[in-house]
Amino acid sequence: MQFGMPTLIENKTLGDNVKLCRELGLRFIELNMNFPEYQIDKLEKTEEFIKAAREAGIYYTIHLDEKLNIADFNPLVAEAYLETVRRTIEVARKLLPLRDAYGDKSQPLTINMHMEHGIFITLPDRKVQMYDRDFDTYMESFKRFRTCVEEWIGDSDIKIAVENTDGFREYEKKAIEYMLESPCFCLTWDIGHSKAVGEKDVPFITENVSQLKHFHIHDGRENPPKNHLALGDGEIDLNERLSLAGSLGARCVLETKTIEALKKSVSWLKERGKM
Repeated sequence: MQFGMPTLIENKTLGDNVKLCRELGLRFIELNMNFPEYQIDKLEKTEEFIKAAREAGIYYTIHLDEKLNIADFNPLVAEAYLETVRRTIEVARKLLPLRDAYGDKSQPLTINMHMEHGIFITLPDRKVQMYDRDFDTYMESFKRFRTCVEEWIGDSDIKIAVENTDGFREYEKKAIEYMLESPCFCLTWDIGHSKAVGEKDVPFITENVSQLKHFHIHDGRENPPKNHLALGDGEIDLNERLSLAGSLGARCVLETKTIEALKKSVSWLKERGKM
């Protein structure tokens, strides 16, 4: 089982992240496209990323912008997001040799993706999710998305990994199940997000456990809801979650938000012989 780190806001440059990754003995960095320095035009300068990784003996995974919404009702917006995914897959293809050199070839290179809930309309007695009301339109977007991703990935060992956040909506579960019928998609289990919302996604994840290829590992609490804690600072049965990740041969990002919490999490793993 290989552990990596997210790009951290305290680290202003790629070099800062790479240096910390190497110092902590981690194997990879998940490049977060929510950061200005990891937007697609920056990631496409792959020579810089490859050079830094080879010097440190690490590789990369990618986290798409969490607001990425390929089902947006505005076709201009949806097209921009689709183009972002296409270009990100091209970047991942160029980064694959790093995975081969410093990672585990049995694990696909993942591009992590959130499901955007879309807007809702508040009525006097309830809230109506627009994607639920216009489900057929919503699903047509995902049918096109799956077809495009299959074409863009081709036979490359890359997968789009769909992550849980604050509870999958029913319409999202149907779209995810459709995507998981394709070999180009898999699941990410964020165990901290899961804990913070009362483990409401556990039944769905359990039903699709064979599709789990990627984990976001951090501690969390239910009451009050809190996640992205250092390992050992919350209420999650970490041994159980790590055991599952190990049995699946999944890759694990220690997704804390601070350097201090990341260092504490690495120490927690090393003290227990898990790293």
